[in-house]
Amino acid sequence: MLLRITLIWAAFSMVFFTHSPTFAQDKEASIKVASTDWAWWRGPNRNGVADAAQTPPTKWTDDSGVLWKSPIPGRGHSSPTVVGDYIYIASADEENEIQSVLCYERATGKQVWKTDVHKGGFSSEGNKGHLRGTKANSTIACDGERLFINFINDSVVYMTALDLKGAILWQKPVTKYIVHQGYGSSPAVYGPLVISSADNKGGGAVVGFDRISGEVVWTHKRPVLPNYTSPIILNIMGKDQLVFTGTDLVTSLNPLTGNVNWEVPGATTECVTSVVSDGKSVVTSGGYPDNHISVVKGDGSGETVWRNKTRVYVPSVLVSDGHIYVVTDSGQAQCYKMDTGDLLWEERLRAKFAASPILVGDNIFATSMKGETFIFKATPKGYEAVGHNTVIADDVQSTPAICGDKIYMRLSRKLDDGKHQEMLYCIGQ
Repeated sequence: MLLRITLIWAAFSMVFFTHSPTFAQDKEASIKVASTDWAWWRGPNRNGVADAAQTPPTKWTDDSGVLWKSPIPGRGHSSPTVVGDYIYIASADEENEIQSVLCYERATGKQVWKTDVHKGGFSSEGNKGHLRGTKANSTIACDGERLFINFINDSVVYMTALDLKGAILWQKPVTKYIVHQGYGSSPAVYGPLVISSADNKGGGAVVGFDRISGEVVWTHKRPVLPNYTSPIILNIMGKDQLVFTGTDLVTSLNPLTGNVNWEVPGATTECVTSVVSDGKSVVTSGGYPDNHISVVKGDGSGETVWRNKTRVYVPSVLVSDGHIYVVTDSGQAQCYKMDTGDLLWEERLRAKFAASPILVGDNIFATSMKGETFIFKATPKGYEAVGHNTVIADDVQSTPAICGDKIYMRLSRKLDDGKHQEMLYCIGQ
């Protein structure tokens, strides 16, 4: 135990005092994923917009349209990561204190391998965290050759890299972590780096690791406040920016160096959603203590274009053709004009949501906590329903992946003995 503590603190010293970028690869480091893949949180463009050149189903039931279903051991909110012939997902066996990465065949749903990343280390957090939370909330990122996953274990957030056969390549601490509601930030792959974040009451950090070696390339310290958002890289004002919201700030970093592009007051303290952009402005939403949607200019001027008090705490929003499309936690589908904030239409879906909506072409897919998927048009003219489909589920917390004409969905069912069994579904034609 003493040796482990010594090694952890040595690694922390590297995290907090390494600032000059050194790469094992150059900026154009190869990321070998295809348009038919869903390689990381919020899909190919990190904004919930799927490949438009596909035709996923718009009608299905639990008995018709489900191509296969497979059990997932343990619990988790990790969304499916789909690359090549395989699906990767994170899960946690809370009874035996094991955090794992699992691999399934994309065509059949057969489990191929399971790698235990951490064993033990759950007791330090006790029963802290949100009632619905798990020890496997982060979504895996894949660069086509490696898998990257964040887990909180023994009050430390770790980034772990695995190869595509499940062998652990390296594991590094991101920061110490004091649990408030839990931990759910997902890693982001960019150029030669994989980037992780961990805002918390003990003082957070955003850290860029070399994808091959695990070496800490840069670190950006964060305020001593809880927050749950993931690092998102978007092209804004003609350059790639890592935009982060929460802790009462909207922050833009250079994703290769961690240097601050700009940082302005805004958002709220606790956010869950991931930012989106129209290429000029940034849309933030949250949270606690203030419910809000806001649009902030992406040029560093600090100007808030508009702000309202709509509660969009967990599901992230979508931007398309100058409009913002929202599905609130409580089930209101809404469309706002991006430049003015005018509410153009609103429709009550009569369901509650944790998963983020996905845009495929001009159709929005929004999956409720009870496994209902509402499909409607991305149009400012009014709510136009396309489909309403249901699978048997008692809880859906993770966002589906839609790629290669199929929908990959993680859900939980309550068994006759009162226990829950998580399932991975493939829905297709």
